[in-house]
Amino acid sequence: METTRLLDAALRKAAAVWIAPHGLRATLVWALWRDGALWVAVGGGEQEVPGLTDGAGCTITVRSPSTHSHLTEVPAVAHLVEPDPDLRAALAAARLNAEPRYTQVFRVEPT
Repeated sequence: METTRLLDAALRKAAAVWIAPHGLRATLVWALWRDGALWVAVGGGEQEVPGLTDGAGCTITVRSPSTHSHLTEVPAVAHLVEPDPDLRAALAAARLNAEPRYTQVFRVEPT
């Protein structure tokens, strides 16, 4: 899928994207790109994404990692997940500067 390749190339170098649950404003969040989906940790004093719930439709907006210009918008669906130990380790590594305090993790899959 061309969209997945585009996202894969862009998100290997960038950890911040805009997520807009349908009908709501976009929120800039850090996310982990892995296994063809964005993994977004929220709550517990971490970032918040109003309207992001299990099964919520949303739009992912990605900027170019080289020019910082608008690259693409992709429709997606969010799924609340229970992270396994490998995903927890990957999320902790992606944070770099702080202990993870999130209370929920969403797998946001492009559709």
